[in-house]
Amino acid sequence: MLVAIPLGLVIGLVVGTVGGGGAILALPVLVYALGEPVGPASTASLIVVALAAAVGAGSLARGGHVCWRMALTFSAPAALGSLAGTVANAQVSGPVLTLAFVPVMLLAAGATWYKAGSDHETGERECPVIDRTRVLVAGLVVGILTGFFGVGGGFLIVPVLTLSLGVSPRRAVATSLVVIFLTGVAALASHLATGAAPTLGITALLAGGTAAGALFGSLIAERLPQRAVGRSFAVVVTLVALFLAIDTLVLGGPPGS
Repeated sequence: MLVAIPLGLVIGLVVGTVGGGGAILALPVLVYALGEPVGPASTASLIVVALAAAVGAGSLARGGHVCWRMALTFSAPAALGSLAGTVANAQVSGPVLTLAFVPVMLLAAGATWYKAGSDHETGERECPVIDRTRVLVAGLVVGILTGFFGVGGGFLIVPVLTLSLGVSPRRAVATSLVVIFLTGVAALASHLATGAAPTLGITALLAGGTAAGALFGSLIAERLPQRAVGRSFAVVVTLVALFLAIDTLVLGGPPGS
């Protein structure tokens, strides 16, 4: 309890302020700080991040920031992709899953760093016209990652929405949280259907802390310098990715592997 709740608060703050990325930290936290095996941890991560996204999205939706058509169009192929990702997840070992997670984390760090440096616009435009081809392809990729790794995919969704689909930064964060929740629920259902069994006590404590952090993060996001927040997150994710690579390749891999 002493470890899970404060770490959950930190993960939630990331989700609420950056618009995703919490699962990039949730999975290593569950494995290395809370001692969960990698397989159950990937399922628990979905519960933690989906709940945090729901809380953050609810707060931002009340302000009218969500592009609902974009979110729903994105979520449909993402849900399908999560099924394929879940099937693949059940076929690999803990060390393989962890090692495969490293380039995903580095991609997340790079995308977040780039996005943080490109967010010069502070105004909020109307929701753009949907480019269905781009949205469907991006949704499918995010869904596969969600099902396979137990991540929400927000580290990819926000840059795609802002840089490729023309969504203003604040709307991108809000829309991303809706997509993360819907995709996370679909992936979680797939994980549970294949027999995944996360540790409920630890998962509940971490999820509760994350939900509280996400609510606070969504309320203070507009007051924080997004460039500094995004780039700090990118540095932390890079360091965690390097640790996972060294631990798996040199030190014997994650606990329970």
